[in-house]
This record gives sequence, structure tokens and C-alpha cells, in this order.
Amino acid sequence: MNLDDQLFRYFGTTDLAAVPPQVLAAGIEHMQVDLGLEQDRARRFALWALLHILGGAPALDVAFKDEGDREAARRFMGLSEQAGED
Repeated sequence: MNLDDQLFRYFGTTDLAAVPPQVLAAGIEHMQVDLGLEQDRARRFALWALLHILGGAPALDVAFKDEGDREAARRFMGLSEQAGED
């Protein structure tokens, strides 16, 4: 998945700072629906990770059936918290 492609798909631009709040909310909702429909594990994880960054990710037990995927998500969350502290 290309990040710019995903941002353009869901928000109509690659510049999130230019996205009005109502468009951001609608894009996040669209991503949540797509996450629920996605069957490919890698694509699911990528969608979940972007949703996490945007504050719209579902709980890990809802998003991932596999414990390995939940653990990978926990590691991602920890890394993203560390990056935010810098």
C-alpha cells in the first residue's frame, strides 16, 4: 500500500492539514468500513495502522483475530508513542 494513494483515496488529497474536519471524519469512517471488509492480513494491518495514527482505529481484539497480529499492533503502538515523544 502506498501512503499517498491511501490518503488520496480516503481524503481526496495527500495533505492532511488541508482536509476539513467533516471530510476527515468521513474518510476515517470509510477506512473503518474497508478494514472490516478487508481479507488480506497485510492490507488490514496497514489500514489499521493508518487509522491508529488518525485516532480512529478499533480495539485490537476487534481488528485482529490472530494473536500475532494483535502483538504486532501493540509493537506498532509502542513505536508510534516513542516517535511522538521525540
